Amino acid sequence: MTSIRRYLNVTLVGVLLVVMGLAVTAAYLITRHEMEEIFDAQLSLQARVVSALVDTDTTPQRYEAIAEQLSQPGHFARWYGQTGSLLDKIGHPRRYVHEEGMLSLGFWDAEQRPILMGPRWHGDDEAFPAPRDVGYRWQRFDGHRWRVFSMPIEGGRWISVGLRESFQDELSNKVALGNLVPLLLGLPILIWLIARLIRRGLKPIDHLSRQVETRDEKDLSPIGVAVPRELQTLRGELNDFIARLGQTLERERRFTADAAHELRTPLAAMKIHLDNARYDEPGALDKAYNGVERLQRVVEQLLLLARLEFHQERPASQTTSLPALVMDLAADLWPLAESRQQTLEIVESDPVSVSGNLTELEILVRNLMDNALRYTPEGGEVVVTMGIENRHPWLTIADSGPGIPEALLESVTQRFQRASDQRISGSGLGLAIAVEIAQRQQLTMTLANREAGGLEVRLDWMEPVA
Repeated sequence: MTSIRRYLNVTLVGVLLVVMGLAVTAAYLITRHEMEEIFDAQLSLQARVVSALVDTDTTPQRYEAIAEQLSQPGHFARWYGQTGSLLDKIGHPRRYVHEEGMLSLGFWDAEQRPILMGPRWHGDDEAFPAPRDVGYRWQRFDGHRWRVFSMPIEGGRWISVGLRESFQDELSNKVALGNLVPLLLGLPILIWLIARLIRRGLKPIDHLSRQVETRDEKDLSPIGVAVPRELQTLRGELNDFIARLGQTLERERRFTADAAHELRTPLAAMKIHLDNARYDEPGALDKAYNGVERLQRVVEQLLLLARLEFHQERPASQTTSLPALVMDLAADLWPLAESRQQTLEIVESDPVSVSGNLTELEILVRNLMDNALRYTPEGGEVVVTMGIENRHPWLTIADSGPGIPEALLESVTQRFQRASDQRISGSGLGLAIAVEIAQRQQLTMTLANREAGGLEVRLDWMEPVA
C-alpha cells in the first residue's frame, strides 16, 4: 500500500459504484416484479370488462363495431364471422397513444376457433394461439413475447387479453434509468465529498507525523498532540519508544561519563608511577602494575554493567544447585583469601536448588563474595550460609569488615559509591552490578550491619522451590 489516502479514495469510490450498480439492479428487478403484478391485475380486470360486452346473442354488427374500435393504423382487428372465414379489413383505425400497440385481445368459440382478434394477434395464415387454461401465461407469437390472461365466458367461449413484454421491459428500463441518472449526476459530488472527508479524517495522522518529523535527537519529550481514539494506541507506543530511546541514550551518556570519571584517576596515577619508574624510584613499577590491575577491573565491570543494562529481557532460566555454585566460586576466590590469611567458610543447612540464569547468578555471588573479601581485613573471616525458608531459597554473605554507616546503606548500591576505607582498591561498581543482576533474576537483596561487626548481604529468591 503506497498511500492510505489513495487506497481509501479508490476503494470507497469503487464500493460506491458497486453499491450504485446493485441498487439500480435491485430497483430494476423489484420494479419489474411489481409492474408484472400490476399489469396482471389490469389484464384480468380488462378481460372481465370486455367479456361483459359480448354474449351468445351478440350480433355480427356488434363484433364489427368492437373490431373497428380495436383497429389501429397499420394494424387492424379481424372478425372471423360466424362461418369462420376471415373478413376484410374493417373500420377507420385511430390510435390515441403509442402504447396502445402493446395491448391486444381475442375471442374464441368453444371449439377453440377464433372469433375476433385484436391488432397484432393475427396474420395471413394464423391467429394468436387459443387459450387452454384459466389464468396467466407467457406466449410467443409473431416474434414477440406476450403476457396473457385468459378466462372462459358465456357459451363456452374464451377471452384472452395480452400485453407485449417489450412494453414491460421499456417501463422497467425507464424506472431503472430514472434511478440511475440522479445517482450519476450526484456521483461527482459524492466523490468530492469522500475525498474531503478522507483528507479531513487523515489530518490527525499528518499532525502526528509532523510532530515526529520535526524532532531531533535532543527532543525526547512525549508527544502531546491531541489525536482521535484510534490513534491513541499509536501515540502511546511512540511515546514508549521515545522513552526507551531516551533511556538508551541516557545509558550511553552515563557509561561515557562513568568511564571518563573512573578511568581518569588510575590513568593519572599510572602516569605518575611510570614517570617515577623512569627515575628509578623503588616500588614505582609495582605501583604501576597495581594501577593496571585496578584499571582492568574497572573496565571489566563497566562493560559488564553496560551489557546488563543493554539486554533488558530476562535471560533463559535453568535449575542450579546453589551449594555447588558457591563451592566453585569459593575455589576461584580461595587464593585471594589465602593471600590475606582470611577464613572463607561455607555453611549449607539443606540441599538447595534455585531457578535462574547460571551465568548471571555466578557473576552476582562472585561479586558479593569478592567484595566481602576485599573489605575484610587480614585475618578476618567471610561466612556464606544458605538454606530454605517457607519453600523460598536464601543465601547470606557475612564478613568481619568495617561495615557501612547506617546513613549510607541505601545509597551504597549506586555507582561509584564507596562507604568504607578508601585505601582499599575498588571501583564502587560491585554492589551496583549485584543490584542490577538481582532485579533481573527476581531476587531480593538486602544489606545490614552485623552486631558483631561487618556487613551481611542477604539474597532471597521470590520463586519457591518445587
